[in-house]
Amino acid sequence: MIVSEKLLFQNPAANTLESGFSLAEVLVAIGILSVVFAGLIYGYVQANRIAEWTSMSLAAQSYASQGTEQARAAHWSYSDSAIDELPPTNYSFVGIMDIPIKGNPTNTGFAFWVTNYVTVTNYSANPPLRLIRTDCRWIFSLTGQPQTNTVILIRAPDQ
Repeated sequence: MIVSEKLLFQNPAANTLESGFSLAEVLVAIGILSVVFAGLIYGYVQANRIAEWTSMSLAAQSYASQGTEQARAAHWSYSDSAIDELPPTNYSFVGIMDIPIKGNPTNTGFAFWVTNYVTVTNYSANPPLRLIRTDCRWIFSLTGQPQTNTVILIRAPDQ
């Protein structure tokens, strides 16, 4: 008990040169902290960028599916050649991506435009099959890079 009391009541002035941090240690700690914060901020920015790309890609995929479903909804009867609303053809249509935006959606500054290219080709003669391919092209606003989402469907008559 006497030894521990002796350690507790030592003169604090004798240890003043050994207590605290040097300027170099503080600067190293600030440097490490700034690198950690920069990594956190960069991670947050990348997560935001990926979330925005994902939302735009899912909207474009939905738009491509819409084009495919429009072609699929056409009436095609193999037994009656007069009823063929699905001839082998190419067509395209332009629209606005269905994502949350601010302002007037018809203004080019606020809208994200997509173009659907629908191609219908004969896939097989026996059995009669047609291939419906929809390419939805859009531009990612943060990078300006063109992107393409594709839906491919094979359809039989009377389906």
